[in-house]
Amino acid sequence: MSDFQDFLRHQFAYVAIGEFKPGKFEEAKRLYEQAVATYTHGFKGAYLLQEPGTDKGIAVIFWENVEDMDTNHSEAYDNILHEMSHLFVKPPTTFFHEVVCEIQPKVEQSIESN
Repeated sequence: MSDFQDFLRHQFAYVAIGEFKPGKFEEAKRLYEQAVATYTHGFKGAYLLQEPGTDKGIAVIFWENVEDMDTNHSEAYDNILHEMSHLFVKPPTTFFHEVVCEIQPKVEQSIESN
């Protein structure tokens, strides 16, 4: 029964949409990687997306549950966010979403000749 209950549990995604000052995306990317590296308990993965040719981006961080984000809050994380804050044009818009569907690509099997 626990396998079925695990199947029903969904991950959560923290999403931040923002724009950095001109030419600051690379610095923000470096700081984002440092911030994400501080995560441990409940952290399931992260993506940083950049709109080509711009300093606009979307950060998506996956958590086992919403509380895990607070659990991972640390002084090191706060310092990185403080360092990153001046890079934004304006504060990013943030959301929490429940992951309700995940679709993986089919794995192609190679056919070996005998």
